[in-house]
Amino acid sequence: MKKVFIDGETGTTGLQVRERLVNHPDIEVISIDPEKKRDVEEKRRLMKEADVTVLCLPDDAAKDTVALAKAEGCRVLDASSVHRIADGWVYGLAELDASQRGSIQDAQFVSNPGCYPTGIILLLKPLVEQGLLAKNGHYTVNAISGYTGGGKQLIEQYEGNTGAASYGTYGLNFKHKHLPEIQKWSQLDNTPIFIPSVGSFAQGMLISIPLTLSGDMTGEKLQAALAATYEEEDFVTVHPFNEVKDCHAPFLTPHGLENTNQVELAVFASEDGQSVVLSAKLDNLGKGASGAAVQNLNLMLGFAENVAVEL
Repeated sequence: MKKVFIDGETGTTGLQVRERLVNHPDIEVISIDPEKKRDVEEKRRLMKEADVTVLCLPDDAAKDTVALAKAEGCRVLDASSVHRIADGWVYGLAELDASQRGSIQDAQFVSNPGCYPTGIILLLKPLVEQGLLAKNGHYTVNAISGYTGGGKQLIEQYEGNTGAASYGTYGLNFKHKHLPEIQKWSQLDNTPIFIPSVGSFAQGMLISIPLTLSGDMTGEKLQAALAATYEEEDFVTVHPFNEVKDCHAPFLTPHGLENTNQVELAVFASEDGQSVVLSAKLDNLGKGASGAAVQNLNLMLGFAENVAVEL
């Protein structure tokens, strides 16, 4: 039996990680006394007892805890955004490439991916890497997430206020914290334009990347490349070209993958194949956060990666 300490288990991501691990046959969750959650020595004791510590903390707090972990030689899975492009950290997207699972298994420090970046990177990275999309291209990403992606403050705003906006766009200063992560792991030369939005629903995420192709490149070729890349992945599905697979078809919505660790990718194109939309759907709290965290924990601890990843 392996032990996992969740630092920040009362937050949105921490609660969902814990809820999944309750059903894990080979992991015991050890918890800190709520009255001692800021007690550095108690935290140090639990981190030394645990096989892996999961950080579900605000960014500044995660930095402090990582410093403690490094001093004690502890293994860490960090769900905050501060280490996703940091030296010495392995990016915890198992589907990134053929070697990533091995890197996660062996790592002392793993950074859990962001929710939006997970879908964006899975779409763009293989197409850029294979030369089907330009590495130096200028890309725009439009996306919408359920309000749980904003944490406790946004959840309270939506669940305690009947006047909350049904839809709102943000990140309009073009400095969203996910941008460095998206650019690095998608292998882009240029920072994309990223326009995220929030909707008045709890969970779910839909990402759209519009493209104008040239030459002999077509949407059908892009779909075929994605399908070949992920054909053996358990958590990534690539839908047939130009087909809407959705619980609310013919509409493409953020819904249908709540509480799962699945990502669904799709490619849609005009008749001439030159106007294209790449699409990714996932649960912002599942594959976008807690599901991915448990998948990474399983890899780090030597278990099958599909154990307890879904609710």
